[in-house]
Amino acid sequence: MASQAPALQISREDRQIALLASLAVAIHILESGIPSPVPGVKPGLANIITLLVLFRFGWRYAAWVSGLRVLAGSLLIGTFMSPTFFLSLAGATASMLAIGVLWLLPKGWVGVYGISILAAVSHVCAQLVTAWLLFIPHSMILGLLPVLIAAGIIFGIFNAIIVASIQKRLTEQPSPV
Repeated sequence: MASQAPALQISREDRQIALLASLAVAIHILESGIPSPVPGVKPGLANIITLLVLFRFGWRYAAWVSGLRVLAGSLLIGTFMSPTFFLSLAGATASMLAIGVLWLLPKGWVGVYGISILAAVSHVCAQLVTAWLLFIPHSMILGLLPVLIAAGIIFGIFNAIIVASIQKRLTEQPSPV
């Protein structure tokens, strides 16, 4: 007679992270329908959720949410294993690695604005390098770098404003989940 495994205990924190990951996937899907005037320039609104998870639960959980967003989003949109998937994966990976380095610094050195900007710039730079290495091996693609970095800075600031606002509201009232 086989013994049964103990029941999996799901905590309130687990529910919050699952809810936030699903929200990040939903935003990722919605944002995929926004036309882009310049290839690779999108606001990265799903990254707002990743940043919220980072500051509320830590880097490890933020990395999970980021990875789940890329994987589940690509499966639901139908871009899994396509160039779009690899560009998104490269951007998310570089972004989380850059955040990880900053997260190791003493708290207070870099806040939500610095982390958001570095994450956005890392994201677009990794996407550009991936596009260059895998899909468009021509040096002219590097001409997009100034535009992409500027967009990363602008959207990093924009997303940080939203994250800071949400963080303020979360500290004022407890979470309903």
